[in-house]
This record gives sequence, C-alpha cells and structure tokens, in this order.
Amino acid sequence: MIGDRFIEVPYRMLPPETLDGLLEAFVTRQGYDTTDTGEGMRGWVGQLKGQLDRGELLIAHDLETESTEVMTLAQWRAFGRDLADDEEG
Repeated sequence: MIGDRFIEVPYRMLPPETLDGLLEAFVTRQGYDTTDTGEGMRGWVGQLKGQLDRGELLIAHDLETESTEVMTLAQWRAFGRDLADDEEG
C-alpha cells in the first residue's frame, strides 16, 4: 500500500550537512536557477529551510527504495498522506 511506503522525517533531527545536501539535491532536481537569489545555492537552501519551518516542504523517507528526499506538501498529499498520520503513529 502506497500510504505505508513513505514516512516523514523531522528535518530538525538531521545533521546540518545532511539537510543541506538534501535541499541542494532538491534545488538541482527542480531546475532552480541558483543565480536568482544573489547568494547562489546557499540562498536557495536558506529559502527552502524557511519553507520547511512553515510546513510547505518536508523530508520523506521511501521505505521501498530506502531513499530520503525533499517533497512539497502537495507531493506528500498526492501519495495519500496527511501530516497527522505520522503524529498519531
């Protein structure tokens, strides 16, 4: 069942270098222009951390592929997940 495939990983539990690496991979995968922020990749990572704080992005671990990546809230919900699912379990 796809609802049991992903779990949310609290981003504050990740070592800073791991979180930065996941966010940099997200920037690259999404095709963001790293010159847009004036600070390059570091600027995007900073903006994405703000989105994590606001709950617009989250870190998800795929139990099937054993990979971890950044997802938008819309992507998370597309998998039939709700943030409350993880808090109850």
